[in-house]
Amino acid sequence: MTIAEPAATDGEPPFMFESLSHLEALEAESIHILREATAEARNPVMLFSAGKDSTVMAHLAILAFHPSPPPFPLLHIDSTWEFDSLMRFRDAFARDNGFRLIVAANEEGRAAGLNPFDHGDRYTTEMRTEPLKAALRDGGYDIVFGGARRDEEKSRAKERIVSIRTPAQGWEPRSQNPELWRLYNTRSGVNGSARVFPLSNWTETDIWLYALWRRIPLAPLYFAEPRPVVKRAGTYIVVDDESRMRLGPQDRITTRTVRFRTLGCWPVTGAIESRANDLQGVIRETLLSSVSERQGRISDGEDGGSLEQKKREGYF
Repeated sequence: MTIAEPAATDGEPPFMFESLSHLEALEAESIHILREATAEARNPVMLFSAGKDSTVMAHLAILAFHPSPPPFPLLHIDSTWEFDSLMRFRDAFARDNGFRLIVAANEEGRAAGLNPFDHGDRYTTEMRTEPLKAALRDGGYDIVFGGARRDEEKSRAKERIVSIRTPAQGWEPRSQNPELWRLYNTRSGVNGSARVFPLSNWTETDIWLYALWRRIPLAPLYFAEPRPVVKRAGTYIVVDDESRMRLGPQDRITTRTVRFRTLGCWPVTGAIESRANDLQGVIRETLLSSVSERQGRISDGEDGGSLEQKKREGYF
């Protein structure tokens, strides 16, 4: 699980990197952002979901501050409906790379049985947004690194690299600091904070290519293998916990060879049929795909309008 050095270039490489200079430029920009924001911070923290974007971002933090460990912990908001293998990957990544891992959850919501099947937007608010805001408030963090990319979704394209938040962690897109000539202004006002997005200018393809180039281990859910699924809303829901899965009268659990392009709570994150069991295969499928990376996010209200509203309320 430890981050490896780039693969040797002797002989024929497993994948041709025509855009290597592009990846190096993205890496340098992200490292610059991480260093600049950390230099301005009193108490920084990095959000970590164990997904591909936050894993790449954490790897960049390792590079940015080597040989010292990154001067901030990883913070994960556990919705209590996370993929089990993703949580094992999260714990191993933090341990193997010397990060302190902080896990926050809404234990009252867990005890009350809040779930994505019955509670929809209320579940997202109470099991993700509110525990995030509480963890940031209780930790006193002023700079919060996140792995969002502008190409993911139209409301995220409005985010600046340094996104100013109110004392209540709210986001007002019309009240953001200018970012001229790549100068990042972290001034947030009295008791405010800033979400900083070092991967803003990356694309999904950049993430996969960079992980291949730098040999960064990613969560196994991104690679195709036979998994138990049910068909919902035109996509496949992996049955990660059969004891908690809600099955309708027409639902049948079958086994399909699937993988994920994006990861969220398992009952509302769709998988795609695939034979891509390594990064080379994932990259080929991504380059040939004509649909959005977020096509698999179902029943969570993350269309453009509602996601922007969630962000205004303090969502990731």
